[in-house]
Amino acid sequence: QFQLVESGGGLVQPGGSLRLSCEAPGFTLDGANIGWFRQAPGKDREGVACIGSGYDLTGYADSVKGRFTISTDKAKNTVYLQMNSLKPEDTANYYCAADRDPRVPICTLLPLYANWGQGTQVTVSS
Repeated sequence: QFQLVESGGGLVQPGGSLRLSCEAPGFTLDGANIGWFRQAPGKDREGVACIGSGYDLTGYADSVKGRFTISTDKAKNTVYLQMNSLKPEDTANYYCAADRDPRVPICTLLPLYANWGQGTQVTVSS
């Protein structure tokens, strides 16, 4: 088990952009499978983006494909979610999740990860 810390959320107008960050203090994310999820009030947690342990495989939910990009910076031990062309329906609390267990499917959008952050709120509104 290790801690994940998200940041970068906020209020943005429709069509705007935000970049979320996910750090793992004291733990290297290199080699871990990592996902970004979101949960809006009254809705189930939804996987939006993932990156495989080799960082050569990424996946996106259809609802964000072409607008969101997941990336990593090994030197900073940080995973990012760049969100462009934001829509009101993107409003949610965003979480990162990670796992080094080889039994976790590579780059899955299912909430199978053992380690989660506390989330960062993203609100898209005019």
